[in-house]
Amino acid sequence: MATIVSKSSAALKGVAHLPGDKSISHRALILSALATGKSRIKGLSEAEDVLNTIGALRLLGVICDKKGQDWVIKGHGLGAFRAPEGVLDFGNSGTGARLMIGALATQPIEVSLTGDESLKKRPMGRILKPLLEMGAKVFPKDAAALPLTLTGAAEPVAITYRLPVASAQVKSALLLAGLNIPGETCVIEETPTRDHTERLLAQFGVPVKKETLPGGGAAITVKGLRELKAADIAIPGDFSAAAFVLAATLMVPGSRLEIKGVGLNPLRTGLLDVLGQMGADIRVSEDSAKAAEPYGGLAVNYTQLSAVDTDPAMAARMIDEFPALFVLAALADGVSSFRGLAELRLKESDRLRQMAKGLEACGVEVKEFDDGLAISGRAGKVPGGAVIDASGDHRIAMAFAVLGLRADKPVTIKGTESISTSFPGFAKLMHRLGANIEETFE
Repeated sequence: MATIVSKSSAALKGVAHLPGDKSISHRALILSALATGKSRIKGLSEAEDVLNTIGALRLLGVICDKKGQDWVIKGHGLGAFRAPEGVLDFGNSGTGARLMIGALATQPIEVSLTGDESLKKRPMGRILKPLLEMGAKVFPKDAAALPLTLTGAAEPVAITYRLPVASAQVKSALLLAGLNIPGETCVIEETPTRDHTERLLAQFGVPVKKETLPGGGAAITVKGLRELKAADIAIPGDFSAAAFVLAATLMVPGSRLEIKGVGLNPLRTGLLDVLGQMGADIRVSEDSAKAAEPYGGLAVNYTQLSAVDTDPAMAARMIDEFPALFVLAALADGVSSFRGLAELRLKESDRLRQMAKGLEACGVEVKEFDDGLAISGRAGKVPGGAVIDASGDHRIAMAFAVLGLRADKPVTIKGTESISTSFPGFAKLMHRLGANIEETFE
C-alpha cells in the first residue's frame, strides 16, 4: 500500500511534461488492432489502465510491441480477434472495459471480462443495452456489471441510438461496434461529449458523418465494413492529469509553472473556462490547432480565486476534472456551487461523497446534494490534519495530495497506489516541481 503525506509547500516552479492522454490511448490501441497493418503510436500513456487494455488485446491475438519510446500495434483487420484462452482483466479501467465490449460485440467470439473490486461496482448496463439490440448476447442475461461473458453477434444489425445520458464511452462503444456491421450506425447525443473516437477514425481512413441538431446536439454516423488503414498516431499530454498540476500551481503563493504539449481538445477543456470565471492567471498557447488532436502549452501563475457557480451543461466537458476543481473551491473566496454531477457517484468511487467527507475532515464546510456540492471557500488555507482513504480512486488521491499543499497541518492520503492507474510518476513530478509531497510504500 502506498501513502502520500502532503504538507504546506513553498512555490512550485518549472516545466511539466505529462503522460499521454489516457482516453485517447485506449482508443488508439483498439483502432490500431482493428486496422490492417502496423500502426505506430507516439506518446501512449503507460498508466496501468492502458497497460490492461494492451494485455487484453494480446489475449485476443494482437501483437503489441514497444519500440523505443513508441508502441507498434500489428492489426489484422475487422473481425480478426481470436477467442482468448483466458479472461480479459481490465483492472480499474472502466474506459478500457466499455470500449472493448463495444469492439467485441460484433465479432462472433465468446469473451469473458472482469476487473478489480472497484470496476465490478461500476455500471455496464448503459453499454450493454444498445449492443444487445445489435445482436450481441451476454451471460448472465441480466448482467449490468462485470464480471460477464459476452458473445458477439454473428449477424449484427446496425441501429440508431439516442443516448439517454451524455457519455463518450457509450458513444464510442457503439461506433466501434458499428465498424463491423453492414449499413450505418448512428448515435444521437443531446449534449456534445469528447470526440476522440471520431477524430481517430478519420486518421484510420474511416469517415464519420456528424450532423448538428437543433439545441446543440449531434447525430454521429459511421458506415460499417470499411477497411481501417494502419496509421501513425501522436498522443498529446493528458489534460485530466494537467488539472491537478494546474490546481497546485494556482493555490500555492508565488508558484509559476509551464505545462508543455498538453491536449487542448475543446470538448475536454471546460475546466479552463471555469477557472477563467474564477479569475485564474492562465495563458494558453496552441502549438497546433490543426492537428488531429489540438495541443499546446499552459503558463500558470498563483491566483487567489473567487467562488463560482458552474453551469450543469459544462459537466460533459470536464467530468474528470471536478475533484481538482473542488479543492480549488475550498481555497477560493466565497461559496462555490456545482450541480448536475450525479455521474460522479458512478466513478471509481462515489466522488461527491468522498470529496465531501475529505473536505469536511480538512476543515472545509461542504453541503452535499444528490447531484453536486456547495463548498465554502476559506480564501487561502485549510486547517488540514486529516487522514484520507482514497477508496481506490486515483482522482480522490491526487485531489487531496494537492489540497495538503495549502493546509496548516499535513494531509495524509492512504491507498495512493491507485494513482498509477492514470498518472504514473505523479508524486515524483510534483516533488520535482517543488511540492512538499512525500510518498512511502509498505
